[in-house]
Amino acid sequence: MSKITFFEEPNFQGRSYECEADCADVHPHFSRCSSVRVESGCWVLYERPSYQGYQYVLTRGDYPDYQHWMGYNDTVRSCRTFSYTSGGPYLMKIYDRPDFQGQAHELSEDVDSVQERFPHRDVASCRVVEGYWTLYEHSSYRGRQYFLGPGEYRKASDWGAVCNTAGSLRRVTDF
Repeated sequence: MSKITFFEEPNFQGRSYECEADCADVHPHFSRCSSVRVESGCWVLYERPSYQGYQYVLTRGDYPDYQHWMGYNDTVRSCRTFSYTSGGPYLMKIYDRPDFQGQAHELSEDVDSVQERFPHRDVASCRVVEGYWTLYEHSSYRGRQYFLGPGEYRKASDWGAVCNTAGSLRRVTDF
């Protein structure tokens, strides 16, 4: 069971809304989201309805203002929850060209800096074999976030990105 509470004001103040399942449009429940408390589960918040726009991956914990989840503003319009119970290894294969072409690298651990670890910064396609991952636009887990579950992503737009630039990758381990 997953549970998240949205608050309109920073520091868990103001009107709130509790959610325990995916919601394609949370706007009827609150006008802005300035803080969040994740009681259980892993959540992906989206800037626009129907799971579109910027993504923010949140695991269990308190986020007293939108900057704590690296949000660009207080706009949250949809959310999804994910769980992962395998406990098995994490495995992702990244490629520097679309359609699984070019140089390939296999990952099983977090990567703080794609540029320092690999000869290129582009991640143009990937296969998530096991586990859930967050791809960040910049190194040190900063910038736009993209949630990647098991499956194939033939091009960057498949995970919601507009370009192939990747700065870091992190396993989602806290559900």
